[in-house]
Amino acid sequence: MERPARLCGLWALLLCAGGGGGGGAAPTDTQPPVTNLSVSVENLCTVIWTWDPPEGASPNCTLRYFSHFDNKQDKKIAPETHRSKEVPLNERICLQVGSQCSTNESDNPSILVEKCTPPPEGDPESAVTELQCVWHNLSYMKCTWLPGRKTSPDTNYTLYYWHSSLGKILQCEDIYREGQHIGCSFALTNLKDSSFEQHSVQIVVKDNAGKIRPSFNIVPLTSHVKPDPPHIKRLFFQNGNLYVQWTNPQNFYSRCLSYQVEVNNSQTETSDIFYVEEAKCQNSEFEGNLEGTICFMVPGVLPDTLNTVRIRVRTNKLCYEDDKLWSNWSQAMSIGENTDPTFYVSMLLATPVIVAGAIIVLLLYLKRLKIIIFPPIPDPGKIFKEMFGDQNDDTLQSSPVQLHTRQKNEPFPSRIMELENEHGPRGHPASLNSTPNVGLELTTPRSRVARATN
Repeated sequence: MERPARLCGLWALLLCAGGGGGGGAAPTDTQPPVTNLSVSVENLCTVIWTWDPPEGASPNCTLRYFSHFDNKQDKKIAPETHRSKEVPLNERICLQVGSQCSTNESDNPSILVEKCTPPPEGDPESAVTELQCVWHNLSYMKCTWLPGRKTSPDTNYTLYYWHSSLGKILQCEDIYREGQHIGCSFALTNLKDSSFEQHSVQIVVKDNAGKIRPSFNIVPLTSHVKPDPPHIKRLFFQNGNLYVQWTNPQNFYSRCLSYQVEVNNSQTETSDIFYVEEAKCQNSEFEGNLEGTICFMVPGVLPDTLNTVRIRVRTNKLCYEDDKLWSNWSQAMSIGENTDPTFYVSMLLATPVIVAGAIIVLLLYLKRLKIIIFPPIPDPGKIFKEMFGDQNDDTLQSSPVQLHTRQKNEPFPSRIMELENEHGPRGHPASLNSTPNVGLELTTPRSRVARATN
């Protein structure tokens, strides 16, 4: 009996709870949608949506408004009847809003109401492309872009910018061209406070004639920051290490920067790069230095050679969102022995000339030495030719038969006279008579001359 009684009591309690909540059942029901949803644009890229509470909502419901952008991005549940966002207006932006009685997204929200911004006017291919802006040394911002595909070459571009420290939208006056790129730079230092993490710069590029489609961009002040190069103050060696001392660019804290030190050695012709996240030196040489001076020790540098040092910096993620923009390299400073390169160049040019001259002298000396050691052998033919002179070609080339015939035709006494005129009386006429042909074969230039005289 006790168990049925307990069941009846539990059932009665549930009925009482349902009856007592009859007046508050509205929160669990679907709420009506919001009304008068509208959209407007402030400044350049600040879009604001506003709406009114739904009509016929239960008085016992604590209204909350559920909203999100296209593709259900940036969902938000809040009691406010407005929502704003900085967004580039290069495309249509839509916001959907619904009402509900709870902060839980799944508790029966109303039908979602949508409102979109109008798309920018003009041909999309006439809008500028690659619109990029860089904040240089927290002093000025430089924006560059390329003309659109369907744009006249004589288009006059205008850049407008706005940020929270300005009371109105300003126009950039310094328009210039760098090759195909067009750019404009403007001062950006008048910020209300140093905590600019939530600030950004709104940019729009268009032409005053309205022939091209406007192009929008939003640049957060915590990104696209490029510092100026640092300034090297001093280099010195101590205990086999090279110490580098420099000052940071203005407007930056040391903890917000990372460094890169490059050391070029003239002897090894190598370049060593050191990445420095925290630059500190424990050295008495730096005691009493001014605040803001940074020191770094480079190990293993040869002191007896010429070393050239350069430094560049970039922002780190401790203070900024972007850490990819390095500054330009600082002005180089050198330490060590400054060897004169002209000496090596002169030696390089003179060495081939000296070697060639030495080879020529050596060849001439070897030729003279060869003549002394191995003198030329005289030619017997040349000696006889110098002694007896040139022979009659007919006599030398005649055959023995022709020579004998010519000798028989000549008078024998005349030949003897020729021989006597040339050699004088020899006293042996018998020998001449016995061998007349032997003497007849020897003729000299003198005999020919004597014969021609006779």
